[in-house]
Amino acid sequence: MATIKSTDETFDSLVKDNKILLTDFWAEWCGPCKQIAPVLEEISDEMKNDVVIAKHNIDDNPNQPTKYGVRGIPTMLLFKNGELKATKVGATTKSNIVSWIKENI
Repeated sequence: MATIKSTDETFDSLVKDNKILLTDFWAEWCGPCKQIAPVLEEISDEMKNDVVIAKHNIDDNPNQPTKYGVRGIPTMLLFKNGELKATKVGATTKSNIVSWIKENI
């Protein structure tokens, strides 16, 4: 399963409907965001039974990033059972992201 698209309208239901949801806040002009995009696709395939990964474009959908105080991108928010469990800011390695997910679920 590939990553899914999140919008300001669908965000809350994605958080509610998925036991574990990682939301990646990104923008088209952001180099580090583009760096981690293929990494998140891989994790989405490898951990499809554990976590759903959503991509949220901050330029097209600015309300949710504002609500969660996102200042820099990429910012990843990890939700478990509808609650924000962890935040990771900046591009990093696949192993770091996987460890971060596992530590928080």
